[in-house]
Amino acid sequence: MSSKWTLPLFLLIDSNLFNAVYTSGDHVSEWMIFASGITYLIGVFIFNGAIIGIITNSIERRVNSHLKGHLHYLKSGHYIILGYDDMVSSIISHLFKTHPDSYVLLMTALDVEAVTEKLKKSFNEKQLKNIIVNYGHRMSPDYYNDIHLESAAEIFIVGQRSTEAHDAINVECVDSICSYLNRREGDERPHRITCVFEDVDTYESFKTTEIFGEVKKLGIEFVPYNYYYGWAKQVFIDRCYYVFNGEGVMKYPTVYGDGITPDDKKYVHIVFIGITHFAVAFARQAANVLHFPNFQADPRLKTLISFIDVNAEQEINEFIIHNRHFFEVQSYYYLDLSDDKSSGVREKRDPTVFSQKNGYGNKDHDFLDVEFEFIKGDVFSGKVQQLIREWALDNDSQYLSIFLAMANQRRNFAFGMNLPDEVYDNEIPIFIRQERSDNFITNLRKMDRAIVEDNKRNTYSVVEDGTLKQKVQGGRFSNIYPFGMNESAFSTDNQFLKMAKLINYLYCTADYLHGKFMDKSELDSMPEGKIWKDADKYWDHLTIALKWSCIYNAYTIQTKLSSLCAMRGIKIDETPIDLLNLTEEEIEIMARIEHNRWNVERLLMGFRKSRKEEDKYRKENTPYAEALKKNKDRFIHHDIRPYDELDEIKIFDIEQSRYLPWLLQMVGPNILS
Repeated sequence: MSSKWTLPLFLLIDSNLFNAVYTSGDHVSEWMIFASGITYLIGVFIFNGAIIGIITNSIERRVNSHLKGHLHYLKSGHYIILGYDDMVSSIISHLFKTHPDSYVLLMTALDVEAVTEKLKKSFNEKQLKNIIVNYGHRMSPDYYNDIHLESAAEIFIVGQRSTEAHDAINVECVDSICSYLNRREGDERPHRITCVFEDVDTYESFKTTEIFGEVKKLGIEFVPYNYYYGWAKQVFIDRCYYVFNGEGVMKYPTVYGDGITPDDKKYVHIVFIGITHFAVAFARQAANVLHFPNFQADPRLKTLISFIDVNAEQEINEFIIHNRHFFEVQSYYYLDLSDDKSSGVREKRDPTVFSQKNGYGNKDHDFLDVEFEFIKGDVFSGKVQQLIREWALDNDSQYLSIFLAMANQRRNFAFGMNLPDEVYDNEIPIFIRQERSDNFITNLRKMDRAIVEDNKRNTYSVVEDGTLKQKVQGGRFSNIYPFGMNESAFSTDNQFLKMAKLINYLYCTADYLHGKFMDKSELDSMPEGKIWKDADKYWDHLTIALKWSCIYNAYTIQTKLSSLCAMRGIKIDETPIDLLNLTEEEIEIMARIEHNRWNVERLLMGFRKSRKEEDKYRKENTPYAEALKKNKDRFIHHDIRPYDELDEIKIFDIEQSRYLPWLLQMVGPNILS
């Protein structure tokens, strides 16, 4: 043993030296034992306290780092969301529905603790364990290493939609991601980047612009997403939305009844209260998908889209400029109900280019099956209320739907609860924009639906021809539906994308010399895996404009089937087993609908109809015809015209209609549900 005089010093470090004192045989005085005991206690406090402090501080620093989003755990296979907005919860909810055990990394420059608290309102404790919130700027590649961006399964670029430069920042973020991935060695790549765009016109412009070619070169699928168009798809195409953290799916009604037949005398009429982002996106989406066979029998039966706004006169010019090529061809209506001095006369305004005063004939304009109407007036004014009342009573002429899309949610709700009685009594569908929850409107509808289903509880008396009669009164709020909720916003196009790829596959494998798609027997003999592999390959080489054309084509499948089912006396929600074969008459009807749809889609997407000097049909037998055909590569399309004015190219509208059963067979019946 060392010198007994050093015992107190060593006891500061090692208290076990007490054992050495008693086993060594050395004599230790009492005062030395006392001094050693004191130093031992001091050592316990100094060293143990220091160690505990170090450990505690270390844990506290780590907890603080975690709370502030500075810790990074994931290596691969996770889903990354860049930027926080109220719609983020709907994206995470979608991921958990499709990939229940997935991990989601949310990177935001906002206060991480505040964002985490918001997420706690939407997700349970088990789900929160799979959500990691990190601090970082989505435009800065310096943060990408920390979140293992290159090995993520998928990336969602969201940002904060209320930011003025939101769309420009998100485009910059896409560029930063591409630069980062190009600098990295290895083949690890996310398979998809979904980028949110707030402005509806920015979103529309990306449907014809190849500005994200760098993403394509990296082998990554790029998907633009717009909040307003996403909701329009849920209402008009999916006809449903998922109840956030609730049970099941809420169904929307159609805006065209049980389906429109060729001899139907009613037209579809959609009314938007307020000209907002929601209204504009919904109107364009409706114009793209709502096409029906009765237009062929009576050209007056066009889908009518009406806007009512106190500033309608100013909004008209902006809407027409953004959709200028549509209004070059199609007339629109204007009605001033703003005050007592206004005439109240519905005014028809000619197309801006293809009109008779500009030297064009009847077949050059107003051949579209969709038209617009702009009404200037306060929705709470007596004149506008009277107009809505007249529409609601006109049940024999129109399928009416009303969308309350004003920017002020309180006004939407107030107006939705106080429409003319005729709207509720005639069970007109009313769609009310809500920001967060659907609970109040949904509960009101459920309560009044119960009244509708029990006639005894809801009758009233009238005297007709001197006789007392009982009439059933519809539940006042039995046909109100919410839309626009942030937490139910995100939905995917997976089923319709599959349909779009197959449509493109048919065109890519067609025999253009004889105007035929690949024979059905040959398709049936091919392995499905090969068809899907080739369909993906052809899709990858397609221009963005043609991709969107195929997607919009797929969007109209439900509408076409609703007409086919109505013609055969069956409901659209039933599996249409007998649609495996279409008659020649049905094929012709579907082909005409398809071309009418295509005309509107091309014009709204930015293509324009050929002027006289550009029209190859007027120079069919001249050396210039072939050169003029190539104008469509510059978004000047000679086939934008009535179906009966087409040449042999119409055979492909017929062929596509003939192959409708095959498309449904390949994709499956889920596209109908």
